[in-house]
Amino acid sequence: MSEFIWQLPNDRDARYADATPRKRGERLQRERAPFAEGVSDPRGNRFNYIDYLHQVARAAELTGFDGIRIRNTPEGDEPWILAGYLAAATRRLKLIAEFDAARGSAVYAAKNAISFQRFSGNRFAWQIGSVADPQLRRRLGDRAQDADLLPRIDEFLSVARGVIGQTGFNFKGRFFEVQDGGFSGPLGGHPAPQVYLSGDSAQALQLSAAQADVHLFDIQPLDRLAQRIEELAGIARSRKRELKFGLRVDLLARESQEEAEFDARRLAEQTHWQGGFDKGGLWLGLNAPHTDARATLVGSYEQIAERLSAYAEAGIHSFLLGGAPHLEEAYRVGENLLPKLRTHTPRDTQVA
Repeated sequence: MSEFIWQLPNDRDARYADATPRKRGERLQRERAPFAEGVSDPRGNRFNYIDYLHQVARAAELTGFDGIRIRNTPEGDEPWILAGYLAAATRRLKLIAEFDAARGSAVYAAKNAISFQRFSGNRFAWQIGSVADPQLRRRLGDRAQDADLLPRIDEFLSVARGVIGQTGFNFKGRFFEVQDGGFSGPLGGHPAPQVYLSGDSAQALQLSAAQADVHLFDIQPLDRLAQRIEELAGIARSRKRELKFGLRVDLLARESQEEAEFDARRLAEQTHWQGGFDKGGLWLGLNAPHTDARATLVGSYEQIAERLSAYAEAGIHSFLLGGAPHLEEAYRVGENLLPKLRTHTPRDTQVA
């Protein structure tokens, strides 16, 4: 059973045929308006970028996606706050909030998550990571060393799941300590958020084998990825665990391969693309100004449906998809590609 998740552009997005990253719906100081000189903007300051993200989430829901993923970026709005706002504006979407384990107390994060589960109908999910750049970590107030990042995530999840799942929970580690923790009353008895983790290092695979519900891989040629899936599945089995696998990829899908490649070349020219190609129609770093995807899969709807279906057969369960501009591409992918994918990869849940 597969799930299809649409990426939310937390910080900025493109406009159709204009690859310049912008705060769509919001006028920032000292930033040129996205139309001709001398044309006034009748919207003024009555709307902002979060109103635009509301549109993207609704587009994803209306076209049949199973969830949205809210990326954590230093200059973007807080993913947890956005997830709460968008939960009230949607009916069934899973909301995956990416955040850093440096955000504070794992117990407080667990309490927040339970409240989120209560008002959203258990639609909240976590993607936990760490900022790789030490200088950026310092700017964000995090003094953790590189070697501490994955062990801290491990402890964070152990504590959060511990206090959600039981009372009288005790834990003492390098980063967190809890004595007689746990929730009761209206906060008791709720499921912990589903956990998405990522990473290619041996340490990251070990962490996912121990803690993840879904491990996200960046897209790569199918034969290479199948080996990684087999390796991680074996590590999880050695721990008597099973986990699911996800794929992070952007799409540039059109009616024909010629149309898709024309738009891809136009995007490459507008962004001064310096990337390369990988086998299987992958354009490396094509959407780098707008997303965190390693590569973009370019082709017709039929071609991309066939390629993603092959990844599903190799063991991929979660497809984390994106494309700029995210609003227009959510409609395009949802209406033209998802129905083709559903015929090969049935949904996790059926909508009445």
